[in-house]
Amino acid sequence: MIVGSVKETKAHEYRVGLLPVGVEELRRAGHEVLIERGAGLGSGIADADYVEHGATLVERREEIWARAELIVKVKEPQPDEIERMRRGQIVFTYFHFAASEALTRGCLESGATSVAYETLRDDSGRLPLLTPMSEVAGRMSIQEGAKFLERPQEGRGILLGGVPGVEPAHVVVLGGGVVGTNAAKVAAGFGASVAILDIDMERLRYLDDIMPKNVTTLFSDRHTIRAQIARADLVVGAVLIEGARAPRLIERGDLKTMKSGSVIVDVAVDQGGCVETTRPTTHDAPTYIVDEVVHYCVANMPGAVGRTSTYALCNVTLPFALLLARGGVAGACQRDPHIKSAVNLHAGAVTNRAVAATFGLEYRPLEP
Repeated sequence: MIVGSVKETKAHEYRVGLLPVGVEELRRAGHEVLIERGAGLGSGIADADYVEHGATLVERREEIWARAELIVKVKEPQPDEIERMRRGQIVFTYFHFAASEALTRGCLESGATSVAYETLRDDSGRLPLLTPMSEVAGRMSIQEGAKFLERPQEGRGILLGGVPGVEPAHVVVLGGGVVGTNAAKVAAGFGASVAILDIDMERLRYLDDIMPKNVTTLFSDRHTIRAQIARADLVVGAVLIEGARAPRLIERGDLKTMKSGSVIVDVAVDQGGCVETTRPTTHDAPTYIVDEVVHYCVANMPGAVGRTSTYALCNVTLPFALLLARGGVAGACQRDPHIKSAVNLHAGAVTNRAVAATFGLEYRPLEP
């Protein structure tokens, strides 16, 4: 099979879909690998590293889209890339369809097979291809939140950990999954007072056991959310419903109860956001203010730490890329049934129930 990886074009997206070791493994398996010139530079990977391990460098991305049977990338196809997707081609990347009807319909009309990192589940029900980027985003949410709490960034002028004689910041984390757990750990490490909310009592019991003493676990309901955000200096939105739009946990009117200069970091922006006032931003212009509350809603947070993120991502995606290259969608699903959960669109049909429900589209179970 011809496998291709292109340079990401989303603003300040420095990750790349394949490492040189991935090129070598694909070549050893008998596949041809096309890499767009400069694709790995943002992650500190030189073109020569790819060539050394068997890749063919291609100057024009259009050639890769035209020739490759399997495209391995990082972010959802941009409009010019959607136009180049075609029936019979497999695109393996993060799609987050629930956040964009235009993206969903565009990819659907192309007839290509969309295999989404974020919906692949393992035997334990976990999301192994989403986990490493959730870990990065969770840790970054505190790093970025701390920065934008500074007064020059229009925040409250709060140091997360405080100092002797001055109380620390109060950090509220909505969601106790991978993003929320990593956010809470880092915030606690800074010395902040942390509250982590979730609706799963077993998860809360687990978190209560492993978290340090400055982290409080709370059951998430409307009253608790409102009470906590009124106290908060920093709020992290860390909720996820696989394949579907994130639930709205903070409404526009709730912002008026929050402190002036407090910060919301909505990591759920990839799935539409868990705050009513969330809208996607970029690393160029990461924040905006609504009702005196600073909103940080960058839709590709891990892209800013491209080297760390690329290696963390490719460590887990390569085995599935090898399966897809070996046998296409049908063969890959036979060898590893988990891949079926990642196929969101196939041959002009929506094969993910949550995506179909989000936009009122017909759902058709995958029969590759």
